[in-house]
Amino acid sequence: MTVQFEDFAALTEDSPTARTEWAAVVDAWGEDHRRYHDLAHLAAVLGVAGQLAGHATDPAAVALAAWYHDVVYDPTAADNEELSAQRAQAGLRGLVPEDRLAEVVRLVRLTAGHDPADDDADGAVLCDADLAVLASPAQAYAGYASAVREEYGHLDDATFTAGRIGVLESLLALPRLYRTPTAQPWEAPARANLSAELQLLRARAAS
Repeated sequence: MTVQFEDFAALTEDSPTARTEWAAVVDAWGEDHRRYHDLAHLAAVLGVAGQLAGHATDPAAVALAAWYHDVVYDPTAADNEELSAQRAQAGLRGLVPEDRLAEVVRLVRLTAGHDPADDDADGAVLCDADLAVLASPAQAYAGYASAVREEYGHLDDATFTAGRIGVLESLLALPRLYRTPTAQPWEAPARANLSAELQLLRARAAS
Protein backbone atom coordinates (compact mmCIF):
# COMPACT_ATOMS: atom_id res chain seq x y z
CA MET A 1 0.00 0.00 0.00
CA THR A 2 1.25 3.47 -0.87
CA VAL A 3 0.01 6.78 0.50
CA GLN A 4 -2.00 8.55 -2.16
CA PHE A 5 -3.62 11.97 -2.21
CA GLU A 6 -6.88 10.36 -3.31
CA ASP A 7 -7.03 8.41 -0.04
CA PHE A 8 -6.41 11.57 1.99
CA ALA A 9 -8.90 13.58 -0.07
CA ALA A 10 -11.58 10.95 0.48
CA LEU A 11 -11.34 11.80 4.18
CA THR A 12 -11.11 15.57 3.77
CA GLU A 13 -11.88 17.23 0.45
CA ASP A 14 -10.37 17.38 -3.02
CA SER A 15 -9.03 20.92 -2.98
CA PRO A 16 -5.72 22.79 -3.32
CA THR A 17 -5.71 23.26 0.46
CA ALA A 18 -6.10 19.53 1.05
CA ARG A 19 -3.41 18.73 -1.49
CA THR A 20 -1.00 21.16 0.17
CA GLU A 21 -1.69 19.60 3.56
CA TRP A 22 -1.29 16.07 2.22
CA ALA A 23 2.06 16.99 0.66
CA ALA A 24 3.26 18.49 3.95
CA VAL A 25 2.20 15.38 5.88
CA VAL A 26 3.95 13.06 3.42
CA ASP A 27 7.09 15.20 3.55
CA ALA A 28 7.09 14.95 7.36
CA TRP A 29 6.77 11.17 7.26
CA GLY A 30 9.61 11.03 4.74
CA GLU A 31 12.20 12.82 6.90
CA ASP A 32 15.70 11.39 6.58
CA HIS A 33 16.13 10.46 10.25
CA ARG A 34 13.18 8.06 10.23
CA ARG A 35 13.98 4.36 9.98
CA TYR A 36 10.83 2.73 11.32
CA HIS A 37 8.36 5.59 11.81
CA ASP A 38 8.42 6.32 8.09
CA LEU A 39 6.12 6.21 5.07
CA ALA A 40 6.14 2.41 5.09
CA HIS A 41 4.86 2.44 8.68
CA LEU A 42 2.20 4.99 7.77
CA ALA A 43 1.05 2.82 4.86
CA ALA A 44 1.01 -0.27 7.06
CA VAL A 45 -1.06 1.40 9.79
CA LEU A 46 -3.50 2.78 7.24
CA GLY A 47 -3.83 -0.68 5.72
CA VAL A 48 -4.54 -2.43 9.02
CA ALA A 49 -6.88 0.35 10.12
CA GLY A 50 -8.80 -0.28 6.92
CA GLN A 51 -8.99 -3.99 7.67
CA LEU A 52 -10.32 -3.24 11.16
CA ALA A 53 -12.63 -0.40 10.10
CA GLY A 54 -15.75 -2.47 10.71
CA HIS A 55 -15.07 -2.27 14.43
CA ALA A 56 -14.86 1.55 14.46
CA THR A 57 -17.58 4.05 15.28
CA ASP A 58 -16.01 6.68 13.00
CA PRO A 59 -13.67 4.92 10.54
CA ALA A 60 -12.82 8.22 8.83
CA ALA A 61 -11.59 9.73 12.10
CA VAL A 62 -9.49 6.62 12.74
CA ALA A 63 -7.97 6.82 9.26
CA LEU A 64 -7.16 10.50 9.67
CA ALA A 65 -5.61 9.79 13.06
CA ALA A 66 -3.45 7.15 11.37
CA TRP A 67 -2.24 9.76 8.90
CA TYR A 68 -1.17 12.03 11.77
CA HIS A 69 -0.26 9.70 14.63
CA ASP A 70 3.51 10.04 14.12
CA VAL A 71 3.57 13.01 11.76
CA VAL A 72 5.93 14.64 14.27
CA TYR A 73 8.70 12.22 15.20
CA ASP A 74 11.86 13.31 16.94
CA PRO A 75 13.68 10.44 18.70
CA THR A 76 15.23 12.92 21.13
CA ALA A 77 11.82 14.23 22.30
CA ALA A 78 9.24 12.78 24.67
CA ASP A 79 6.16 14.62 23.41
CA ASN A 80 5.84 13.42 19.82
CA GLU A 81 2.24 12.29 20.25
CA GLU A 82 1.17 15.64 21.70
CA LEU A 83 2.97 17.55 18.97
CA SER A 84 1.44 15.25 16.33
CA ALA A 85 -2.02 15.91 17.81
CA GLN A 86 -1.39 19.65 17.63
CA ARG A 87 -0.20 19.25 14.03
CA ALA A 88 -3.45 17.45 13.18
CA GLN A 89 -5.45 20.16 14.91
CA ALA A 90 -3.78 22.85 12.80
CA GLY A 91 -3.57 20.99 9.51
CA LEU A 92 -7.11 19.63 9.37
CA ARG A 93 -8.95 22.72 10.55
CA GLY A 94 -11.43 23.64 7.85
CA LEU A 95 -10.93 20.35 6.02
CA VAL A 96 -13.13 18.21 8.29
CA PRO A 97 -16.06 18.94 10.64
CA GLU A 98 -15.07 20.16 14.09
CA ASP A 99 -16.45 17.10 15.89
CA ARG A 100 -14.42 14.76 13.69
CA LEU A 101 -11.33 16.93 14.12
CA ALA A 102 -11.70 16.69 17.90
CA GLU A 103 -11.91 12.90 17.64
CA VAL A 104 -8.80 12.75 15.43
CA VAL A 105 -6.84 14.83 17.94
CA ARG A 106 -8.04 12.63 20.82
CA LEU A 107 -7.04 9.47 18.97
CA VAL A 108 -3.56 10.73 18.13
CA ARG A 109 -2.96 11.54 21.79
CA LEU A 110 -4.13 8.04 22.71
CA THR A 111 -1.19 6.47 20.87
CA ALA A 112 1.13 7.71 23.63
CA GLY A 113 0.01 4.81 25.84
CA HIS A 114 -1.92 2.46 23.53
CA ASP A 115 -4.42 1.78 26.33
CA PRO A 116 -7.91 2.73 25.14
CA ALA A 117 -10.93 2.36 27.39
CA ASP A 118 -12.99 -0.78 26.96
CA ASP A 119 -15.79 1.15 25.24
CA ASP A 120 -13.48 3.16 22.96
CA ALA A 121 -14.05 1.46 19.61
CA ASP A 122 -12.14 4.04 17.56
CA GLY A 123 -9.21 3.99 19.97
CA ALA A 124 -9.12 0.21 19.85
CA VAL A 125 -8.88 0.19 16.05
CA LEU A 126 -6.13 2.80 15.88
CA CYS A 127 -4.05 1.25 18.65
CA ASP A 128 -4.44 -2.25 17.22
CA ALA A 129 -3.31 -0.98 13.82
CA ASP A 130 -0.32 0.84 15.30
CA LEU A 131 0.77 -2.21 17.30
CA ALA A 132 0.11 -4.78 14.58
CA VAL A 133 3.84 -4.94 13.78
CA LEU A 134 4.45 -6.58 17.16
CA ALA A 135 2.73 -9.74 15.95
CA SER A 136 4.90 -10.04 12.82
CA PRO A 137 6.79 -13.24 12.00
CA ALA A 138 10.07 -13.40 13.93
CA GLN A 139 12.26 -12.21 11.06
CA ALA A 140 10.04 -9.23 10.30
CA TYR A 141 9.87 -8.36 14.00
CA ALA A 142 13.67 -8.43 14.14
CA GLY A 143 13.73 -5.97 11.24
CA TYR A 144 11.33 -3.71 13.10
CA ALA A 145 13.46 -3.82 16.26
CA SER A 146 16.60 -3.10 14.26
CA ALA A 147 14.97 -0.10 12.57
CA VAL A 148 13.92 1.28 15.96
CA ARG A 149 17.52 0.96 17.14
CA GLU A 150 18.70 2.91 14.09
CA GLU A 151 16.29 5.74 14.91
CA TYR A 152 17.97 6.02 18.29
CA GLY A 153 21.47 5.99 16.89
CA HIS A 154 22.29 9.07 18.96
CA LEU A 155 22.13 6.90 22.11
CA ASP A 156 24.89 4.57 23.27
CA ASP A 157 24.02 0.90 23.63
CA ALA A 158 23.59 0.96 27.40
CA THR A 159 21.24 3.94 27.36
CA PHE A 160 19.19 2.58 24.49
CA THR A 161 18.97 -0.89 26.04
CA ALA A 162 17.70 0.51 29.35
CA GLY A 163 15.10 2.63 27.60
CA ARG A 164 13.97 -0.14 25.28
CA ILE A 165 13.60 -2.54 28.21
CA GLY A 166 11.27 0.00 29.79
CA VAL A 167 9.17 0.24 26.62
CA LEU A 168 8.90 -3.54 26.30
CA GLU A 169 7.97 -3.94 29.96
CA SER A 170 5.27 -1.28 29.60
CA LEU A 171 3.78 -3.04 26.57
CA LEU A 172 3.83 -6.43 28.26
CA ALA A 173 2.18 -4.90 31.34
CA LEU A 174 -0.88 -3.85 29.31
CA PRO A 175 -3.85 -6.07 30.15
CA ARG A 176 -4.35 -6.59 26.43
CA LEU A 177 -2.23 -5.48 23.49
CA TYR A 178 -5.16 -5.83 21.08
CA ARG A 179 -8.78 -4.88 21.69
CA THR A 180 -10.74 -5.59 18.50
CA PRO A 181 -12.06 -9.12 17.90
CA THR A 182 -10.21 -9.34 14.60
CA ALA A 183 -6.85 -8.50 16.19
CA GLN A 184 -7.12 -10.60 19.35
CA PRO A 185 -5.44 -13.64 17.71
CA TRP A 186 -2.33 -11.45 17.36
CA GLU A 187 -1.92 -11.31 21.15
CA ALA A 188 0.09 -14.50 21.60
CA PRO A 189 2.65 -13.95 18.80
CA ALA A 190 3.11 -10.32 19.82
CA ARG A 191 3.79 -11.21 23.44
CA ALA A 192 6.19 -13.94 22.33
CA ASN A 193 8.12 -11.43 20.19
CA LEU A 194 8.21 -8.83 22.96
CA SER A 195 9.30 -11.37 25.56
CA ALA A 196 12.07 -12.72 23.33
CA GLU A 197 13.44 -9.23 22.68
CA LEU A 198 13.17 -8.37 26.37
CA GLN A 199 15.08 -11.50 27.36
CA LEU A 200 17.80 -10.66 24.85
CA LEU A 201 18.14 -7.08 26.06
CA ARG A 202 18.17 -8.05 29.74
CA ALA A 203 20.97 -10.52 29.03
CA ARG A 204 22.87 -7.81 27.16
CA ALA A 205 22.41 -5.34 30.02
CA ALA A 206 23.67 -7.89 32.53
CA SER A 207 26.80 -8.81 30.57
